Amino acid sequence: MEALFDVKSIDNDALAEAMNQNGYAVINKILTDEQCDELIKNYNQPNLYRKTVVMERYRFGLGEYKYFNYPLPNIINTLRNNFYPLLAPIANNWMRALNIPISYPIVYNDFIQLCHDSGQTKATPLILKYGKAGFNTLHQDLYGDIYFPIQMVLFLNETDVDYTGGEFVLTQQNIRAQSKAIVLKPKKGDILIFTTNFRPVKGSKGYYRATMKHGVSELHSGERYTLGIIFHDALS
Repeated sequence: MEALFDVKSIDNDALAEAMNQNGYAVINKILTDEQCDELIKNYNQPNLYRKTVVMERYRFGLGEYKYFNYPLPNIINTLRNNFYPLLAPIANNWMRALNIPISYPIVYNDFIQLCHDSGQTKATPLILKYGKAGFNTLHQDLYGDIYFPIQMVLFLNETDVDYTGGEFVLTQQNIRAQSKAIVLKPKKGDILIFTTNFRPVKGSKGYYRATMKHGVSELHSGERYTLGIIFHDALS
C-alpha cells in the first residue's frame, strides 16, 4: 500500500494553530477506504507484529493491540517520515515556550537515531482492536527517556456505522483547576494528531505545562480499529 495523501497540501499554519490552541488537530481523509480495509485485513498476519497485548490482563482496559515489527509496512513508514518534519517545529516551539532545553531534529532519521543510541530500538506503531464493551484507560505512550511530544492515531473504520460508542477521549490538567475532558469522533480515514505528554498553556505568569492523557470510551456495539503512530521507539 502506498500513502496517497500529499502532506504538502496541509496548511502548516493552521495545523500549528490547532495544536497550540487545543493540543490536538484532526485532518480529514489521510487514508483511503481501501487502505483502511487492508490494514484491518492484515490484523491477523502474525509476521507483521512483534508483540500482542491483551489489555484486560494489565488492567489497561478491554481490547487488544499489536505492535508492528521492523521493517514497518511501507504506509506506516511513510506516515512517520512525512508527518514528523511538520510536527518537529511545533514541538521545538513548545520546548522554547516552556524553557525546556530540548531541540528535536527536523529530519526524522536523525531523531530515531537518538532513540536507538539510548537503547530504544523497538518499533512502537500499533494497531488496536476493540469489541463491544471495549475501552482504553487514560494513559500516555512514552516508552523511554527519549520521546516525541506529539503522536497520531488513524481511524480505520466508521463511527456510528461499524461501531457505536468508542469515542476518543483527551484530558488536560489545568493549573489550580479541575481537569478538562475532550471527546472526539473522527471518521474513517481521518488522522488525529495530539499531545503525547504535555503542552504549553499560557497563564497569567507565562506558559506552564498542561499534562494530557488519552483513552477510549466504552464501545456499545461493533468493532473499532485504529492505527497508532508514535514517533519514538521503545526500550522493550
